[in-house]
Amino acid sequence: MREFDSIKELHSLIGQDVADSDWVLIDQARINTFADATGDHQWIHVDPERAARGPFGTPIAHGFLTLSLLPLLTQQAFLIRNTQLGVNYGVNKVRFPAPVPVGSRIMGRFKLLSIDDIDPVMGVPGAQLVWQATMIREGFDKPVCVAETVVRRYGS
Repeated sequence: MREFDSIKELHSLIGQDVADSDWVLIDQARINTFADATGDHQWIHVDPERAARGPFGTPIAHGFLTLSLLPLLTQQAFLIRNTQLGVNYGVNKVRFPAPVPVGSRIMGRFKLLSIDDIDPVMGVPGAQLVWQATMIREGFDKPVCVAETVVRRYGS
């Protein structure tokens, strides 16, 4: 994990890869739990027998499951101290270039695209950070998800 004392410390890293997360296992239990939470029980995700006869030969994770792991991967990759609050503000772009077969491990690589000052909240200064998050499947070159995320952080 990479650690920073403040948002200001990140300014010199705009345009650079900043940090990588740990590897996270995408097992069938995680896929099934996501399917239950979202109501997306498509066979390609939750029916191992049918998925074995499908185009990937095994169940694959939902694209949105992969995307939903961004908070976990971000927390593993870096810490910005002296901030009191961080909120997801949105996503500008998302693509799922490759599938995530059950049993795969993925990790996130975070590139800082921009930082802009925003209005304070309750007197606490804020900044909007735009990150390119590239999620990679272990052992494969093609990313499984590329997302441009927008986060607002409040603190020094």
